[in-house]
Amino acid sequence: MSTIDVSELKVGYSERLIIDGLNVSIPKEKVTTIIGPNGCGKSTFLKTVARVLKKTEGTILLDGKSIETMDTKEIAKQMAILPQTAESPGGLSVFELVSYGRFPYRRAMGSMSKKDYEYINWAIEVTGLEAFKDRQISELSGGQRQRVWIAMSLAQDTDVLILDEPTTYLDLAHQLDILLLLQKLNIEEHRTIIMVLHDLNHASRFSDYMIAMKDGRLVMDGTPKDVMTVQNLRSVFNIEADLMDCPYSSNPIYLSYHLSDK
Repeated sequence: MSTIDVSELKVGYSERLIIDGLNVSIPKEKVTTIIGPNGCGKSTFLKTVARVLKKTEGTILLDGKSIETMDTKEIAKQMAILPQTAESPGGLSVFELVSYGRFPYRRAMGSMSKKDYEYINWAIEVTGLEAFKDRQISELSGGQRQRVWIAMSLAQDTDVLILDEPTTYLDLAHQLDILLLLQKLNIEEHRTIIMVLHDLNHASRFSDYMIAMKDGRLVMDGTPKDVMTVQNLRSVFNIEADLMDCPYSSNPIYLSYHLSDK
């Protein structure tokens, strides 16, 4: 069974329709990346799946259960979302921010349990942040801060991890570092990873499944070899791409491209 099944999804702001009749299934325990031009509805889709935004029409099923019928805390125990522009409150240490991931499991005004501390310390360890545990977030680099947000999401102990452009504003080395971490979490922890990426080569290299969108609609979904084709890239991005197989994943990547005249 797919982790998430979306049928005839429509989402809009005021009278403007952003997603129009989207049908897609996201496979369980895989890395799925959504690609498409700016403004096509990628982030809106993620926020709607995570119930941050309310849909206009359609159904979203999480393991066969409508997310509309689920309690907010129940959703938070199954899906964690890392937004595009995550900003931490001032004056927090790495440990303190990661501990926020345990809020769905804590009673009102209740102190953290032994289990909470175990998950927090595990999340810090698996993301390689032990040496920064007591550091202030403001003292960290962009790549380190992104790791802290991922650690907070892991401390939430969800099967599904949703990330909206997790490599934005990071240099090449830090981008690769974050994507290798997510790949490791998928392989070793069996987490279902759903993310939006603008870098098509990264999207293809690190994905098991890809979803290409344009103008709020599905253009193509499937394996990277299904989606990363000359025809699909022309249709979605209006480019003519020169493709080759990635030496690290065997998935298609582009060497260069030019604007299509078709």
